[in-house]
Amino acid sequence: MITCHLRYVLDPTKINEFEQYGKTWIQLVRKSGGIHHGYMLPSEGASNIALASFSFPSLAAYEAYRTKSFDDPGCQAAFKYAEETRCFLSYERTFFRPVFE
Repeated sequence: MITCHLRYVLDPTKINEFEQYGKTWIQLVRKSGGIHHGYMLPSEGASNIALASFSFPSLAAYEAYRTKSFDDPGCQAAFKYAEETRCFLSYERTFFRPVFE
């Protein structure tokens, strides 16, 4: 299993737009065979940082999802929504391997 962890720098005036963006991607990742662990929006502390994590069975499965996302109408609509609303300014993607008992 591989988990993708995303750290977003938000426009703090567009938290509602970013929340809608996140809800859209939760469904898209699930539809593509991933497990979405949710988005974490600002509450206390920094008002412009959000986090998200989702997992796929392997790095190859994640890469297949990314490739397909460029042709998927739902993913394309989500990319366009982010571009139009500018609800986040930047993001970074890091991959982790979970360890269980």
